[in-house]
Order: sequence, then structure tokens, then C-alpha cells
Amino acid sequence: MSNYRTLSEVTEEYLRKHPDEIDNYITVLFDEYAESGDAAALLSSLRIVSRVKGVSQIADMTGLSRKGVQKALSENGNPQFSSISAILQAMGYRLMPQKLPSYD
Repeated sequence: MSNYRTLSEVTEEYLRKHPDEIDNYITVLFDEYAESGDAAALLSSLRIVSRVKGVSQIADMTGLSRKGVQKALSENGNPQFSSISAILQAMGYRLMPQKLPSYD
């Protein structure tokens, strides 16, 4: 029987081997979220990045528990804005507004 890996596992392995690609990956995540509004997909992808960057380290920097970080980035979670902002900051990013072209 074949042992198949999930897309998340493949993505995590790739980002571990190519940490210089994380910035581009996050940019694409937020671009796709802006288009689709799919919060579950965004959180799932951020969870991958958190594992690459180290959930324990992120938990220490945010004051959340490991479980709290994982729950906040769960597709089924209902994270507070402040938790997501803190997690992103611990990973070296921030939420920043960008004007939509249709509102120029």
C-alpha cells in the first residue's frame, strides 16, 4: 500500500528546505484570501508556516499556549483578531491595509 503525504506535509517540507520562500508564500496566501475570503484556507496555510517557524517559539512570544496557537490557526477555530495579529508578529509579519483598486 502506498504511503501518501498530504499537501500540508509537502508544503511544510518544502518551506523547511527553502525558508527564503516563506515571504512569497505568505504574500500569495493573503492575496488569495483577499480574492476568495476563505478564512479556513488562510488559517490552514498560516498553521503550516507556524510549524516551520516553531510553534513553541511563537507561543512563547505571543503569550499563548502551544495549543492556543494551534487552535487559533485551526480551520474550525474562531480566533480573535488580536491572536492572529500576535501570531503573525511572532512569525515576523504584520497585518497591513492595502487600498483596493476599485476604490481609487
